[in-house]
Amino acid sequence: MASDTISNLQYFTAPLDGSRPHNRIYADSSTTKPPRNWTQEPHDMQIEDVRGKEELYKLDNAGFQYGREAAKHTSFLNDGEVEREYYPESIDLIKRVTGATNIVIFDHTIRRRRPGEAGDDPQKRQPVSEVHVDQTTASSIARVHRHLPPTEAPSLLRRRFQIINLWRPISYAAVDWPLALCDFRSVDVEKDLVPVALLYRDREGETFGVKYNPNHQWKYMKAMTPDEFVLIKCFDSIQDGSVARLTPHTGFQDPNTPEGTPARESIELRALVFYD
Repeated sequence: MASDTISNLQYFTAPLDGSRPHNRIYADSSTTKPPRNWTQEPHDMQIEDVRGKEELYKLDNAGFQYGREAAKHTSFLNDGEVEREYYPESIDLIKRVTGATNIVIFDHTIRRRRPGEAGDDPQKRQPVSEVHVDQTTASSIARVHRHLPPTEAPSLLRRRFQIINLWRPISYAAVDWPLALCDFRSVDVEKDLVPVALLYRDREGETFGVKYNPNHQWKYMKAMTPDEFVLIKCFDSIQDGSVARLTPHTGFQDPNTPEGTPARESIELRALVFYD
Protein backbone atom coordinates (compact mmCIF):
# COMPACT_ATOMS: atom_id res chain seq x y z
CA MET A 1 0.00 0.00 0.00
CA ALA A 2 1.29 3.46 -0.90
CA SER A 3 2.29 5.62 2.05
CA ASP A 4 1.70 9.17 0.88
CA THR A 5 2.63 11.74 3.48
CA ILE A 6 2.49 15.48 4.12
CA SER A 7 5.65 17.22 5.21
CA ASN A 8 6.92 20.72 5.77
CA LEU A 9 9.34 21.54 2.92
CA GLN A 10 11.68 24.52 3.05
CA TYR A 11 11.50 26.72 -0.05
CA PHE A 12 13.73 29.59 -1.14
CA THR A 13 12.87 33.25 -0.49
CA ALA A 14 14.99 35.92 -2.19
CA PRO A 15 16.95 38.57 -0.24
CA LEU A 16 14.71 41.52 0.64
CA ASP A 17 17.27 44.04 -0.58
CA GLY A 18 17.32 42.57 -4.10
CA SER A 19 20.97 41.53 -3.87
CA ARG A 20 22.37 38.40 -5.49
CA PRO A 21 21.56 35.39 -3.30
CA HIS A 22 24.60 33.57 -1.96
CA ASN A 23 25.84 30.93 0.48
CA ARG A 24 29.28 31.16 2.08
CA ILE A 25 30.65 27.62 2.12
CA TYR A 26 32.45 26.73 5.35
CA ALA A 27 32.81 30.40 6.27
CA ASP A 28 35.66 30.80 8.72
CA SER A 29 35.01 32.06 12.22
CA SER A 30 36.92 35.30 11.60
CA THR A 31 34.13 36.73 9.45
CA THR A 32 31.03 38.26 10.96
CA LYS A 33 29.09 37.94 7.73
CA PRO A 34 26.17 35.48 7.87
CA PRO A 35 26.60 32.24 5.87
CA ARG A 36 23.66 33.18 3.62
CA ASN A 37 21.75 36.31 2.69
CA TRP A 38 18.42 34.67 1.84
CA THR A 39 15.76 32.93 3.88
CA GLN A 40 13.57 29.84 3.78
CA GLU A 41 9.80 29.64 3.67
CA PRO A 42 8.11 26.47 4.97
CA HIS A 43 5.17 24.95 3.08
CA ASP A 44 3.25 21.76 3.82
CA MET A 45 3.35 19.63 0.67
CA GLN A 46 1.88 16.24 -0.15
CA ILE A 47 4.58 13.73 -1.07
CA GLU A 48 3.42 10.67 -3.00
CA ASP A 49 4.94 7.26 -2.34
CA VAL A 50 5.66 5.83 -5.80
CA ARG A 51 6.73 2.37 -4.63
CA GLY A 52 5.11 -0.14 -6.97
CA LYS A 53 4.80 2.36 -9.82
CA GLU A 54 8.32 3.77 -9.81
CA GLU A 55 8.84 2.61 -13.41
CA LEU A 56 6.60 5.51 -14.52
CA TYR A 57 9.32 8.00 -13.53
CA LYS A 58 12.29 8.27 -15.89
CA LEU A 59 15.21 10.66 -16.24
CA ASP A 60 13.75 12.09 -19.46
CA ASN A 61 10.16 12.62 -18.28
CA ALA A 62 10.31 13.28 -14.53
CA GLY A 63 14.03 14.02 -14.14
CA PHE A 64 14.70 11.06 -11.84
CA GLN A 65 14.71 7.29 -12.10
CA TYR A 66 14.65 4.54 -9.48
CA GLY A 67 16.35 1.18 -9.81
CA ARG A 68 17.43 -1.87 -7.85
CA GLU A 69 21.01 -3.08 -7.81
CA ALA A 70 23.09 -3.82 -4.74
CA ALA A 71 26.49 -2.16 -4.52
CA LYS A 72 29.51 -4.41 -4.16
CA HIS A 73 31.14 -1.79 -1.94
CA THR A 74 29.12 -1.58 1.28
CA SER A 75 31.22 -0.02 4.05
CA PHE A 76 31.36 3.64 2.87
CA LEU A 77 33.71 4.58 5.70
CA ASN A 78 36.82 5.60 3.79
CA ASP A 79 36.82 8.15 0.96
CA GLY A 80 39.76 6.50 -0.78
CA GLU A 81 38.03 3.11 -0.78
CA VAL A 82 34.80 4.69 -2.05
CA GLU A 83 36.71 6.22 -4.96
CA ARG A 84 38.61 3.01 -5.77
CA GLU A 85 35.74 0.55 -5.32
CA TYR A 86 32.37 2.33 -5.55
CA TYR A 87 33.17 4.79 -8.35
CA PRO A 88 33.94 2.15 -11.06
CA GLU A 89 30.84 0.06 -10.35
CA SER A 90 28.73 3.22 -10.28
CA ILE A 91 30.08 4.36 -13.65
CA ASP A 92 29.09 0.97 -15.05
CA LEU A 93 25.60 1.26 -13.52
CA ILE A 94 24.97 4.77 -14.86
CA LYS A 95 26.17 3.74 -18.32
CA ARG A 96 23.78 0.79 -18.39
CA VAL A 97 20.79 2.83 -17.22
CA THR A 98 21.37 5.89 -19.42
CA GLY A 99 23.18 4.58 -22.50
CA ALA A 100 25.89 7.22 -21.97
CA THR A 101 29.37 6.62 -23.39
CA ASN A 102 31.61 8.58 -21.03
CA ILE A 103 31.13 9.30 -17.32
CA VAL A 104 33.32 11.30 -14.96
CA ILE A 105 32.43 11.19 -11.25
CA PHE A 106 33.65 14.45 -9.76
CA ASP A 107 32.73 14.03 -6.08
CA HIS A 108 30.64 12.22 -3.51
CA THR A 109 29.00 13.02 -0.21
CA ILE A 110 28.27 10.58 2.59
CA ARG A 111 25.52 11.79 4.89
CA ARG A 112 24.90 10.44 8.37
CA ARG A 113 22.19 12.29 10.21
CA ARG A 114 23.25 13.37 13.69
CA PRO A 115 20.35 14.91 15.60
CA GLY A 116 21.43 18.06 17.39
CA GLU A 117 24.66 18.56 15.44
CA ALA A 118 25.29 21.34 12.93
CA GLY A 119 25.62 20.22 9.33
CA ASP A 120 28.39 22.61 8.31
CA ASP A 121 31.34 20.31 9.09
CA PRO A 122 32.50 18.85 5.74
CA GLN A 123 33.32 15.57 7.52
CA LYS A 124 29.85 15.30 9.08
CA ARG A 125 27.43 16.11 6.29
CA GLN A 126 23.76 15.90 7.23
CA PRO A 127 20.70 15.47 5.01
CA VAL A 128 19.82 18.70 3.20
CA SER A 129 16.49 20.09 4.38
CA GLU A 130 15.87 22.69 1.70
CA VAL A 131 14.45 22.41 -1.80
CA HIS A 132 17.30 22.89 -4.28
CA VAL A 133 18.95 21.85 -7.54
CA ASP A 134 22.68 21.14 -7.31
CA GLN A 135 23.73 22.93 -10.51
CA THR A 136 22.74 25.76 -12.86
CA THR A 137 23.54 25.83 -16.58
CA ALA A 138 26.55 28.07 -15.92
CA SER A 139 27.95 25.93 -13.11
CA SER A 140 27.36 22.73 -15.11
CA ILE A 141 29.44 24.02 -18.02
CA ALA A 142 32.08 25.24 -15.54
CA ARG A 143 32.20 21.71 -14.07
CA VAL A 144 33.16 20.26 -17.45
CA HIS A 145 36.02 22.76 -17.79
CA ARG A 146 37.10 22.14 -14.20
CA HIS A 147 37.18 18.33 -14.29
CA LEU A 148 38.28 17.59 -17.88
CA PRO A 149 41.43 18.50 -19.79
CA PRO A 150 41.22 21.67 -21.93
CA THR A 151 41.89 19.50 -24.99
CA GLU A 152 38.69 17.48 -24.36
CA ALA A 153 36.18 19.93 -22.85
CA PRO A 154 35.20 21.90 -25.99
CA SER A 155 34.30 18.82 -28.05
CA LEU A 156 32.41 17.24 -25.14
CA LEU A 157 30.38 20.42 -24.70
CA ARG A 158 29.22 20.23 -28.31
CA ARG A 159 27.40 16.95 -27.57
CA ARG A 160 24.62 16.15 -25.15
CA PHE A 161 25.78 16.08 -21.56
CA GLN A 162 24.12 15.85 -18.19
CA ILE A 163 24.97 16.04 -14.52
CA ILE A 164 23.38 13.15 -12.67
CA ASN A 165 23.55 12.22 -8.99
CA LEU A 166 23.44 8.56 -7.95
CA TRP A 167 21.85 8.39 -4.49
CA ARG A 168 21.36 5.35 -2.29
CA PRO A 169 20.87 4.56 1.40
CA ILE A 170 23.74 2.86 3.18
CA SER A 171 23.67 0.46 6.16
CA TYR A 172 19.86 0.12 6.30
CA ALA A 173 16.62 1.42 4.79
CA ALA A 174 16.15 5.21 4.63
CA VAL A 175 12.97 5.43 6.69
CA ASP A 176 14.27 8.41 8.66
CA TRP A 177 14.57 11.65 6.65
CA PRO A 178 13.85 10.17 3.19
CA LEU A 179 14.59 11.94 -0.10
CA ALA A 180 11.79 13.78 -1.92
CA LEU A 181 11.99 14.53 -5.65
CA CYS A 182 9.90 17.05 -7.58
CA ASP A 183 8.57 15.85 -10.94
CA PHE A 184 10.04 18.18 -13.58
CA ARG A 185 6.69 18.30 -15.38
CA SER A 186 5.32 20.33 -12.45
CA VAL A 187 8.19 22.85 -12.39
CA ASP A 188 7.95 26.30 -13.99
CA VAL A 189 11.59 26.76 -15.01
CA GLU A 190 11.21 30.50 -15.65
CA LYS A 191 9.52 31.36 -12.35
CA ASP A 192 10.55 28.72 -9.79
CA LEU A 193 14.37 28.64 -10.08
CA VAL A 194 16.75 31.28 -8.71
CA PRO A 195 20.55 31.05 -9.10
CA VAL A 196 22.34 31.08 -5.73
CA ALA A 197 26.10 31.73 -5.67
CA LEU A 198 28.26 29.37 -3.59
CA LEU A 199 31.16 31.42 -2.30
CA TYR A 200 34.19 29.26 -1.50
CA ARG A 201 37.49 30.68 -0.29
CA ASP A 202 39.10 30.07 -3.68
CA ARG A 203 36.26 29.87 -6.21
CA GLU A 204 32.55 30.30 -6.89
CA GLY A 205 29.89 27.74 -7.68
CA GLU A 206 26.18 28.09 -8.29
CA THR A 207 23.04 26.15 -7.43
CA PHE A 208 19.33 26.83 -7.89
CA GLY A 209 17.15 27.86 -5.00
CA VAL A 210 13.54 26.85 -5.63
CA LYS A 211 10.60 29.14 -4.93
CA TYR A 212 7.29 27.78 -3.69
CA ASN A 213 4.86 26.70 -6.37
CA PRO A 214 1.60 25.00 -5.28
CA ASN A 215 1.68 22.95 -8.50
CA HIS A 216 4.84 21.07 -7.52
CA GLN A 217 4.31 17.31 -7.56
CA TRP A 218 6.52 15.69 -4.93
CA LYS A 219 7.46 11.98 -4.96
CA TYR A 220 9.46 9.60 -2.80
CA MET A 221 9.93 5.85 -2.45
CA LYS A 222 9.24 4.80 1.08
CA ALA A 223 11.91 2.87 2.96
CA MET A 224 14.45 2.70 0.16
CA THR A 225 17.01 0.02 0.96
CA PRO A 226 20.76 -0.05 0.23
CA ASP A 227 19.92 -2.38 -2.70
CA GLU A 228 17.92 0.44 -4.29
CA PHE A 229 19.10 3.67 -5.88
CA VAL A 230 17.76 6.77 -7.56
CA LEU A 231 19.37 8.77 -10.36
CA ILE A 232 18.69 12.50 -9.99
CA LYS A 233 19.15 14.77 -13.00
CA CYS A 234 20.70 18.11 -12.03
CA PHE A 235 21.34 19.36 -15.57
CA ASP A 236 20.69 18.41 -19.20
CA SER A 237 22.11 20.29 -22.17
CA ILE A 238 18.93 19.49 -24.13
CA GLN A 239 16.72 22.42 -23.17
CA ASP A 240 14.15 22.52 -25.97
CA GLY A 241 11.33 21.18 -23.80
CA SER A 242 11.54 17.62 -25.15
CA VAL A 243 13.10 16.17 -21.97
CA ALA A 244 13.26 16.94 -18.25
CA ARG A 245 16.11 19.36 -17.53
CA LEU A 246 16.52 18.92 -13.77
CA THR A 247 14.94 17.76 -10.53
CA PRO A 248 14.41 19.87 -7.42
CA HIS A 249 14.91 17.67 -4.36
CA THR A 250 15.21 17.75 -0.58
CA GLY A 251 15.46 15.52 2.45
CA PHE A 252 12.31 15.69 4.58
CA GLN A 253 11.07 14.67 7.97
CA ASP A 254 8.28 12.14 7.52
CA PRO A 255 5.82 12.68 10.41
CA ASN A 256 4.92 8.97 10.21
CA THR A 257 8.45 7.81 11.08
CA PRO A 258 8.28 5.30 13.96
CA GLU A 259 10.07 6.23 17.17
CA GLY A 260 13.48 4.61 17.44
CA THR A 261 14.08 4.51 13.66
CA PRO A 262 17.84 4.69 13.03
CA ALA A 263 19.08 8.05 11.70
CA ARG A 264 19.40 8.13 7.92
CA GLU A 265 22.70 7.27 6.25
CA SER A 266 23.17 7.76 2.52
CA ILE A 267 25.70 8.42 -0.22
CA GLU A 268 25.38 10.44 -3.39
CA LEU A 269 27.84 10.56 -6.26
CA ARG A 270 27.85 13.44 -8.73
CA ALA A 271 28.72 12.57 -12.31
CA LEU A 272 29.29 14.31 -15.62
CA VAL A 273 27.48 12.14 -18.17
CA PHE A 274 28.37 12.41 -21.87
CA TYR A 275 26.76 10.92 -24.98
CA ASP A 276 28.17 10.31 -28.45
